Amino acid sequence: MSETLGNIFLAFGLVLIVEGLVYVLAPSLVERMLEILRALPDEARRQVGGLAVVAGLVLLWAAHRLLS
Repeated sequence: MSETLGNIFLAFGLVLIVEGLVYVLAPSLVERMLEILRALPDEARRQVGGLAVVAGLVLLWAAHRLLS
């Protein structure tokens, strides 16, 4: 159980690092991406979000397979 909780904290930490780096290194890019997302219809945003979830799940599965 402790290892699982540690892995969850590790994953959240990595997400925060990546998100933070984007804002530190390219804040104008973030603004442009937000403008693009605002222009998309709701359905298209849902599809982008769904693809991101699937990509994340595939990465988690691959990492699990490599580390097992």
